[in-house]
Amino acid sequence: MTVSSGEAVEILRAAGEPTRLRILALLGREELSVLELCSILNQSQPRVSRHLKLLAEAGLIERFPDGAWVFYRLAAHGAGRFLADQLLALIDPADAAHRRDAEQLSRVETERSTEAAAYFARNAARWDEIRSLHVAEADVEAAIHKAVGAAPLGLLVDLGAGTGRMLTLLGGRASRSVGLDLSQQMLNIARVNVGEAGLPFCELRHGDIFATGLPGGCADLVTVHQVLHYLGDPAAAVGEAARLVAPGGRLLIVDFAPHKLEYLREQHQHRRLGFSDEEIVRWLDIGGLELESAAALPPASDAGLTVKIWTARRPAVAERSAA
Repeated sequence: MTVSSGEAVEILRAAGEPTRLRILALLGREELSVLELCSILNQSQPRVSRHLKLLAEAGLIERFPDGAWVFYRLAAHGAGRFLADQLLALIDPADAAHRRDAEQLSRVETERSTEAAAYFARNAARWDEIRSLHVAEADVEAAIHKAVGAAPLGLLVDLGAGTGRMLTLLGGRASRSVGLDLSQQMLNIARVNVGEAGLPFCELRHGDIFATGLPGGCADLVTVHQVLHYLGDPAAAVGEAARLVAPGGRLLIVDFAPHKLEYLREQHQHRRLGFSDEEIVRWLDIGGLELESAAALPPASDAGLTVKIWTARRPAVAERSAA
């Protein structure tokens, strides 16, 4: 990878400032909003925004609006990303400034998790009702059945299992299923629902969608149903889900198309207001998966949300060898 000497100077000039280097280190951990960066750095929004503008112009980071919010992340590729990776690898983890920033990032993440946990605890009993406010659940489930097909499954893994709806919907065709969720209230309801559905080979675990602890390539089908929009790093969650998919297996993601219903951030703890096909496909590609289909289910009214169902597959070993 080569750039002109002028481009190299611009990239180095953008990265070669203490606050901007701190920003790069933070975005190396996860995508963050402007206000979150201001809180972590203890700097004003105009000042942080100026630093972000310079980093973006140099190709070191990417800016993407999400409703009324704006998020930033490291550039996906290019000379800027290459240089950012090299610089971040040189930073001593014990460096005082970067250690403080990491501690402040942990505080922001904890606050985020605490608010989300409280929300899920308050709404666990009526979760399926809340999720059906926008698109008829029966229509979504029919589309999921169509995407998955009728073939029997080995292991089904549901990440962010919630009340266990994906497990009860698809678990009957799996020889074994595992559901993970961080909310004990959700898991308790899921256990009741799975039991009532008569699924004896279904295991429910308290687990982290970013670090499942499951072996790579273990699952015929991995589902991530209405989870990504709550997460601080949805790309990492897709990466972990993709890691679990066996050769020839599939990943099913159900979430919202981009929308502008800002009240969902305040009232329902949504962090992201939907996802574009381009964004999902990029994450799938990084995880070694190929998009099979992307179905859209529009709402009954203009005030609702469009549900998207993305289905991706990991090529079988023979297919990869022939390619």
